Amino acid sequence: MVNQLQFIDQFKDILKSYQPSDSTRKILNDVNFCLFLGPSAAGRSTIIKELQKLNGYHFIVSDTTRQPRFNDGILEQNGIEYWFRKEEDFLTDLKKGLYLEAEIIHNQQVSGISVRELKKAQKSLKIAVSDIDLGGVDSVLAIKPDAKCFIILPPSFEIWLERLTSRDVISKDEIIRRMKTAIDIFDKCLYQPNFQIIINNDFKSTVTLVDQLCRSNVDNHKNSSIKIELLSTLLLQTRQYVNQFGTLDT
Repeated sequence: MVNQLQFIDQFKDILKSYQPSDSTRKILNDVNFCLFLGPSAAGRSTIIKELQKLNGYHFIVSDTTRQPRFNDGILEQNGIEYWFRKEEDFLTDLKKGLYLEAEIIHNQQVSGISVRELKKAQKSLKIAVSDIDLGGVDSVLAIKPDAKCFIILPPSFEIWLERLTSRDVISKDEIIRRMKTAIDIFDKCLYQPNFQIIINNDFKSTVTLVDQLCRSNVDNHKNSSIKIELLSTLLLQTRQYVNQFGTLDT
């Protein structure tokens, strides 16, 4: 039986040069797509759930190879938060080009957007929304440059750390893994002017703003110096926190 590490190596080999099939690309052209990027516990999933309550949004349920976990004491459900798939099944579809994008997360699991979900979004004629990981953003924008990408940030490092550690009982190693992923996100977004920074301070106001931006045909939202400064501060403080615990391999 192939162990998890061997599966990760196979995914790495495929993803080095992965390209979605032509049919997958064509379906995406007909989809109005809004992407949500952010560190763990920044609130992007909660924002998307609130948008779903409004008329006109279709949530893209990503595939993942990890097991369901508890969020706020509730176990994730197949087809609601994610489609939970076996590694071998994910690999098979990936080899056929049936994913828009896929990425290895925390060097532990693989997640990606399947053509199955794109077909559902196309048929619904609604705005497709997806919480996506860092590598996936580049893959989507390379194929669909008119997709909107929002990076959701906590208002401060202290509030973010409290949210991150209070969600569920997770190990220190897992916290550091998630923070290392966050460092990559913060660093990349500093140099991506097309990413719209959203500070998730007051939740209701955040949802209202995101709804307006998703429905707008014109991107008139500019990242202020205050938002850039917060992004830089989060990057610095997260690096400092991680450095306290050595260099955990991810």
